[in-house]
Amino acid sequence: MQKFIIILAFITISCKGQTEKTTSNEKSSSEIITTSEFKLIKAEHQKGLLILFPCFPCDAENTLNEFKISDISVKNGFSVLAMNLNELLYLKPKEKQELAEQLTKIISEYNLPKKNIFVGGFSSGGNVSLTICDYLVKNKSQIQPKGVFVVDSPVDLLGLYKTAEKNLKLNFSEPSVAESKWIKEMLDNEFGNPENGITNYELNSPYTLESQNIENLKGLEKLKIRFYIEPDLKWWNEHAKNDYKDLNAFYIQKLSEQFKAEFGENNIELIKTENRGYRANGERHPHSWSIVNEKDLVNWLTE
Repeated sequence: MQKFIIILAFITISCKGQTEKTTSNEKSSSEIITTSEFKLIKAEHQKGLLILFPCFPCDAENTLNEFKISDISVKNGFSVLAMNLNELLYLKPKEKQELAEQLTKIISEYNLPKKNIFVGGFSSGGNVSLTICDYLVKNKSQIQPKGVFVVDSPVDLLGLYKTAEKNLKLNFSEPSVAESKWIKEMLDNEFGNPENGITNYELNSPYTLESQNIENLKGLEKLKIRFYIEPDLKWWNEHAKNDYKDLNAFYIQKLSEQFKAEFGENNIELIKTENRGYRANGERHPHSWSIVNEKDLVNWLTE
C-alpha cells in the first residue's frame, strides 16, 4: 500500500519483530522491553501507566521517536506502553474484545499498574484510543482507564469521507489526491456510499457530527479527556487547499463541544496549539505528535 502524508500521516516506517530486554540507568531508572506487539519502558517505581497507539502506518518505535514522552514519564513514575497496533481507523466488536484481552494480558504478565491508566494516540491511533477506552468502561473490564487523549485524529469517519470527496474534486496536489482516493475507496467498501445512508458510519465511527452521534463514546463520560489540534489554515491551504471544515481539528472541536454539553466541562480540554507541529526530521507539519507538550501532559497524568 502506498504511503501518503496528509490527513492520516502516512509515512514510511520500519517494523521490529524480535524480542529484546535491556535495562538503562541513565537519566532515570527504567527497563525497556521490546516485542512484536509493543515497546515498554517500565519505570522502577510505578505510579501509573501510559498506553500509546500509533498513526495509521506507524509502529511503537516511530511513536517514541516522534513523541519524546518516555523519559519524563518514567521520572514521574509512569511506565509507557507503546503499541504496534496500526492500520485501523476504527475497531470492530471482535477487535475491541481482542485488544482488551491483549492489554489485560500485557499488564498482568509485566506487572504493570492496574490503576492510573491513561490511553492516547496520534491520528488514527486516537480513534483506537477513544474506542477501546469506551469498550473497557462499558464492559467493566479489569482495566479501567482514568483518562484518554487524542492528537489530531479523524474522529468523524463520515467527515473524513466528505473531505476526501472534496479533495478529489479539487485535484490540487498529488499526495492529497492519492490519499483521498484511498480513503474514499476504503470507506465505500467498509460502510458504503453515505448517499445511500449513514447508519454504518454511525455504528462504527467514534463520532458522527451530521447526526450528533456519540453513542460509541458514551462510556467516556467520567474520564479525563484531552483533545490536541493545530489548525494551521495557511499550511493546509498551501498543501491541500483545505479550509477549517476539512480538517480533523474541526470535527475534534465539535466533538469537544458536544462532550462538554453532555458530560460537563470539568474533565474536557481542547488544546489548540500554534507552530508546534514538526516531525522528528525537522519537517513542518501541523499533523504531528509534537503538538503535545510532554511536560504539561505528564502534569495532567499526575494531577
